[in-house]
Amino acid sequence: MFTTRPTLQGTFGMVSSTHWLASQSAMAVLEDGGNAYDAAVAGAFVLHVVEPHLNGPAGEVPILLAPEGGEVRVLCGQGVGPAGATVGHYKGLGLDLVPGTGPLAAAVPGAFDAWMVLLRDHGTKTLDDVLKYAIGYAEHGHAPVENVGATVETVRELFETEWTSSAEVYLPGGRAPRPGELLRNPALAATWKRLLAEIAGAGDRIARIEAAREVWRAGFIAEALVRQAARPTMDTSGERHTGTLTAADLAGWSATYEAPATYDWNGWTLCKAGPWSQGPVLLQQLALLPPELPPYGSADYVHLLIEGCKLAMADREAWYGDAAEVPLDELLSADYNVARRALVGDKASHELRPGSPGGRTPRLSAHARVVTADAPGFDPMGAGEPTVARLPGLSEVASDGHTRGDTCHLDVVDRWGNMVAATPSGGWLQSNPVVPELGFPLGTRLQMTWLDEGLPNSLTPGRRPRTTLTPSIALRDGVPVMAFGTPGGDQQDQWQLHFFLAVALRARVRGGLDLQGAIDAPNWHNDSFPGSFYPRRMRPGSVTVESRTDGEVVEGLRERGHDVTVGDPWSEGRLCAVARDPESGILSAAANPRGMQGYAVGR
Repeated sequence: MFTTRPTLQGTFGMVSSTHWLASQSAMAVLEDGGNAYDAAVAGAFVLHVVEPHLNGPAGEVPILLAPEGGEVRVLCGQGVGPAGATVGHYKGLGLDLVPGTGPLAAAVPGAFDAWMVLLRDHGTKTLDDVLKYAIGYAEHGHAPVENVGATVETVRELFETEWTSSAEVYLPGGRAPRPGELLRNPALAATWKRLLAEIAGAGDRIARIEAAREVWRAGFIAEALVRQAARPTMDTSGERHTGTLTAADLAGWSATYEAPATYDWNGWTLCKAGPWSQGPVLLQQLALLPPELPPYGSADYVHLLIEGCKLAMADREAWYGDAAEVPLDELLSADYNVARRALVGDKASHELRPGSPGGRTPRLSAHARVVTADAPGFDPMGAGEPTVARLPGLSEVASDGHTRGDTCHLDVVDRWGNMVAATPSGGWLQSNPVVPELGFPLGTRLQMTWLDEGLPNSLTPGRRPRTTLTPSIALRDGVPVMAFGTPGGDQQDQWQLHFFLAVALRARVRGGLDLQGAIDAPNWHNDSFPGSFYPRRMRPGSVTVESRTDGEVVEGLRERGHDVTVGDPWSEGRLCAVARDPESGILSAAANPRGMQGYAVGR
């Protein structure tokens, strides 16, 4: 099969990420004797520098790790709602939804601490070793991809009139970043250099990492973050608000480990973060599949996957969250999904149909039934986070003017068999003003919560907003063999399902998994459920497909009642993947060609 790139194979180490500089920096750590976890941390901090419109240190990250010979674990880098982030406080401000930007939308930052915990517990390198790549690119500059400048242009007026600290970094001399010119972030470089200087005398490798965590939670970084949260800031409500983040919130939170949610399918076991993420949506989609599938890629096949996704996403809306107990065992049970599967007919459903696991009555936010249809402001090419790899010159902004962020992804496997999948996000340059003392902004993940009381995803102090971030690790016969994931908000587990089934169902390449072929295959998404991002819109019955999709399939979907939008030929998904054959020890990797910046490297 022709693919845009080869599936890489080797025995030493493999990295796949959404930016070539992050991939190569992570590979440099492997070459220097580091393991997969050292490499992932180095690559992640480079992603903060080179994809600032997609993630930042004060964002969040779920990390799945599979240590050689150990159990798969989830490291949760999703911060919680601050103590003052109550429904009553937001309602008292006259809000019906959490704003999509500004400090009111900021959860306790989670990404930095999660990477420190990973490095402390599973890495071998010092913090100086892994931070030097990010410091170098921030201090001396990197050649930005087109979408950095395009994103800055969409928020130019906001930066120039309101978020002036952001203009200092991203509009130097009034010019947005341009390809072929170096983009520097000296404030960010200075932050990491000061951090390293302050922890230099703390003791051994682990003691210095612990000291860095303390600087983040209670030192100069924490102080600057709290000052920023208290500054009145223009947000998507059209008003200036201060946030709720305090020093106590920062000091009281740490990244934590937990067991993954899992589902067994045809000899595979899929591992995901729990229902505080949308990760179990992928598991539910697998549970909804019938024993026999239609021919891969046919109209019947695509229809089946889309309709199953609608049912799983409806359950996400009714049952997933961190503010109440989630009946996940029932949601993944055979009896429940046999009954749900019976709802899939020959025609596209235009209804939001959550189920009743264990006889429970589903409850949705009033905003969860707001239908967009063809109303102004709905972009079928991506509601919420940008769900397509934009071409140069196209903006990552909704037609109603609301700014968007997106996400990054990073996978690593090393020669010892350690494997990691991570999806860093939040803290985008368009989420909040740059903290002038630090060079990066706060995040906005609280926008994913509801201001309705009593829902699993209600805004609740000390509880995690339900995130869309959803990296994956797949086991074959109980042994970890593949790590994968993608940016894309609500689309992540739609694209990952199609990718995983393409790997599991289609021919192998060079004796291994055809990762690149599965990534390159024409993909799609639907928006038949409430978006997770402000302003939380949906479009029942919609499907967006790449124009490379066979015309007969497109017509077949329309005949089945789907409202099909044909997008650009390479516009759906930004998948990354690495794999390891446990018998031969051969490693493999592939990366998404869409957007012209994701790369896999290895040897």
